[in-house]
Amino acid sequence: MIRVLLADDQSLVRAGFRALLGAQPDIKVVGEAADGAQAVVMVRELRPGIVLMDIRMPVLDGLAAARRITDDKDLDGVKVVMLTTFELDEYVFEAIRSGASGFLVKDTEPEELLRAVRAVVAGDALLSPGVTRRLIAEFAARSKEPSADPDLAQLTDREREVMALVGLGLSNDEIAGRLVVSPLTAKTHVSRAMVKLGARDRAQLVVLAYESGLVRPGWLG
Repeated sequence: MIRVLLADDQSLVRAGFRALLGAQPDIKVVGEAADGAQAVVMVRELRPGIVLMDIRMPVLDGLAAARRITDDKDLDGVKVVMLTTFELDEYVFEAIRSGASGFLVKDTEPEELLRAVRAVVAGDALLSPGVTRRLIAEFAARSKEPSADPDLAQLTDREREVMALVGLGLSNDEIAGRLVVSPLTAKTHVSRAMVKLGARDRAQLVVLAYESGLVRPGWLG
């Protein structure tokens, strides 16, 4: 059962998400928070598997709340997905960098939201379709100049290759097709790279790929 906490200052938005998610046999909405501070408290009490967190909230904004959750080692199993009204939100990359496992616009189609929730819990989601791979590169370019990451030396050549493909936004199946290996082999390489680099999930692996210079903006063609 996927346990979800909703954090949004608009009660109608929470009600809509609750109705959609609560109707699924494998998803349970365990709580609702109206601001970021309340969300942090409820996450510590309820230990949901995933938090759908609005970026702009009173008391404590979603980015700060996400950072408190992802920085708390006792909450390692909790995934945070940021929600926004605007696809081109200036905080997209900062949210991912802060530890969020995904980013969705609020008008995402219901089936896409459900797919995203399930995928994030499985460790396989990043952004909504509207936030394109080019946008990832754009925000990465704005963040800072890449610097050499000594931790990359821990990776095998194949793991570096796979990490670069993750940074370009490819799924495990797409990586498998590109490298002519099985999807399970691709997933294993991704998992090993995450463990060696201390990445919480695939989203942070993308951030590390850009920040280390392993992938550079503009490579997407």
